[in-house]
Amino acid sequence: MAKTADILGLLTMCRRAGKLILGMDEVKSACRAGKARGVLVAVDLSPKSRKEAAFVCEEYDVPLYEGGVTMEQIGASLGKVYGVMAIADAGFMKSAAKKLAQKKEPLK
Repeated sequence: MAKTADILGLLTMCRRAGKLILGMDEVKSACRAGKARGVLVAVDLSPKSRKEAAFVCEEYDVPLYEGGVTMEQIGASLGKVYGVMAIADAGFMKSAAKKLAQKKEPLK
């Protein structure tokens, strides 16, 4: 459970710092603009949304991670339910990458 708490704490810090991009459309725009340093998806995100996130990340060469948390846990931590998030800061992304497993193959 500590890993989940670490990830949620990191997401909360990113949001307070203004470095967390939330929602599919915003994440796609951030990837296109080169602002996203990494994209995180919730473990219970729909297969269609996972595929869309994976496609965008591959197209713009942005690392994709499975966040290890559910959308409900994200909602409890951030105040609103999200399934796709991007981190727009290299330092925060480096910290997140240590806690998360990068998805090399397309998410199913």
